[in-house]
Amino acid sequence: MPTHTDGGSDPRRWKALWVTLVAGFMSLLDVTIVAVALPSMQRDLHASAPAIQWVVSGYALSFALVLVTAGRIGDAVGRHRIYLLALTAFVLCSAAAGAAPTITFLVVARVAQGVAAGCLAPQNSALIQQMFRGAERGRAFGLFGATVGISSAVGPVVGGLILALADGPQGWRWIFYVNVPVGAIALLLGVRLLPRAVPGRRERLDLGGVALLGCGVLALMLPLVLAESGGVRHLWWLFVVGPALLVAFARWERRVAAREGHPLLDPRLLTDTRGYAVGAAIATLYFVGFSGVWLVFALFFQNGLDYSPLRSGLAVTPFALGSALAAAVAGRLVDRLGRLLTVCGLAGVALGLGGTALILWLAPKGLAAWLTPPVLFVGGLGGGCVISPNVTMTLREVPVRMAGAAGGALQTGQRLGGAVGTAALPGVFYVVLAAPGHDYHLAVATAVGLGVLPVLCSFALAVHDWRRDRRGRDTPCPPEVSHSHLHAGQG
Repeated sequence: MPTHTDGGSDPRRWKALWVTLVAGFMSLLDVTIVAVALPSMQRDLHASAPAIQWVVSGYALSFALVLVTAGRIGDAVGRHRIYLLALTAFVLCSAAAGAAPTITFLVVARVAQGVAAGCLAPQNSALIQQMFRGAERGRAFGLFGATVGISSAVGPVVGGLILALADGPQGWRWIFYVNVPVGAIALLLGVRLLPRAVPGRRERLDLGGVALLGCGVLALMLPLVLAESGGVRHLWWLFVVGPALLVAFARWERRVAAREGHPLLDPRLLTDTRGYAVGAAIATLYFVGFSGVWLVFALFFQNGLDYSPLRSGLAVTPFALGSALAAAVAGRLVDRLGRLLTVCGLAGVALGLGGTALILWLAPKGLAAWLTPPVLFVGGLGGGCVISPNVTMTLREVPVRMAGAAGGALQTGQRLGGAVGTAALPGVFYVVLAAPGHDYHLAVATAVGLGVLPVLCSFALAVHDWRRDRRGRDTPCPPEVSHSHLHAGQG
């Protein structure tokens, strides 16, 4: 079993990467794949609408709550160990969800599955930083970005395909069972291939930071994940409590760092690490628009055009294909083009989604079916140039010893942005649809058009960062340059 800490010396690093990507794909896919099976779950388990909503929202909520803490624990005790434990738990929880006899059992299994997925996710980006250096790291993050983008976009397609193949009233159970053999194979390969870090000095976990961050994220996400059952209306006051808790968390972390303790999320990541703060902001804004539009498209195609779940998923597949192609190439270009690659990608996403909204609103039904795939494909090409380059540029100067916590915080921002988008954009869709005329075409155009706005905000941030980089330096700073005391003791 490899024990290298220098990724470049491990000849099995690319095989290990594929193991982590497969497991990461499963955990992210389970955020969206379940949505198409909710009606059959509700019928078979005789569940109420609020209860069945927790099958989706419980997973998303628990996933987001543990990301930073799990990343920090992986940094402290070993990413290899946390990864394998989390993957084992994810497989077992998937089997439990598939066998669930009641809706209560299913919700509990999904919440536990979300915790396992949240522990798994930050180890992915941290292991990439541990195993790869220089240009190889950009290529590895390119594959990682393709995994994130594709898993988010193809969830409805995969879910519809599984339901079509597993015919019958209990077919929805295979949505979860399919994770078991794939996860078991990834687990066996992970034991053989994943690198073990040299054990270091054990650090005390920042329990105060864990409590403040967890409660703050919970307060912000809970009204959003319960939006369909009136969460925003009844729990609006949590939008005041959440930011207050996050401010308290930031002050607590500064205090711990000033006392030379071990903060959960070192404040110097935001203040002293070039590219981290702006990259996290770009990711959060992008996921507000990126995550919400897929549910809007599903509502439009299935309710407005009477598409089956599988056909509805296939209608947006061009975006996923474009994203996969571009992400693999973008990973090789990020060292050369830097933030400019993200700028071009965000412009492509805005063009693709905005163009699709206009086509679905204005074009005749028959013509729209021919015009939307190439426009969505263009948007996908842009999307592939956003996620992986942004992850690379956000994390490239983060010390390897803090990679898990930094990656977890980055993904927490993405999950918060995704929660905002999936709550707000379908809400706009239904508001427009409730107007006289019940115009599905106007509803989808308005909701998707609103989703383009946060993408344009992230585009403006990326342009600002790109121009600042051009003014501040003639050539990119090598990823391994240590530029502040933050990097002292990196290993």
